[in-house]
Amino acid sequence: MKVTVTRDKALRFVGKNEHGLETVFDTTKEGGGLNSAPSPVETLAMSAAACTAMDVVAMIEKRRKKLDHFTVEIEYERAAKHPKVITKLHMAFHVKSPDLSAEELERAITLSQDTYCTVSIMIKRSGCEITWSHKIER
Repeated sequence: MKVTVTRDKALRFVGKNEHGLETVFDTTKEGGGLNSAPSPVETLAMSAAACTAMDVVAMIEKRRKKLDHFTVEIEYERAAKHPKVITKLHMAFHVKSPDLSAEELERAITLSQDTYCTVSIMIKRSGCEITWSHKIER
């Protein structure tokens, strides 16, 4: 596996994978960037949400449950001093489903967070505390 990151302008960078798919990274104008794309740390938080979302949705769909809406909202805290690592991360799962039980959703989230989600598990191994909650709407 291989990816590249190339400077575009200022502190804006474009990452590209072996298939040519791109992700843009930037920082705030105060930080020397253009404020045109998520920062690397924001992208890491989004990656954790996307990784666990893929796991959870796949598990729910294998149970043949209907999903009308699925969102993971992330809030995180960073250390005050450099390196400003993520120290706490909370995932809030917002699901709309007419037939999914809270127990089924909890089981899928737990399996993702404890076994399958590579990104969350790497972040946890760095010492970050990850918590989660969920809400199901009918």
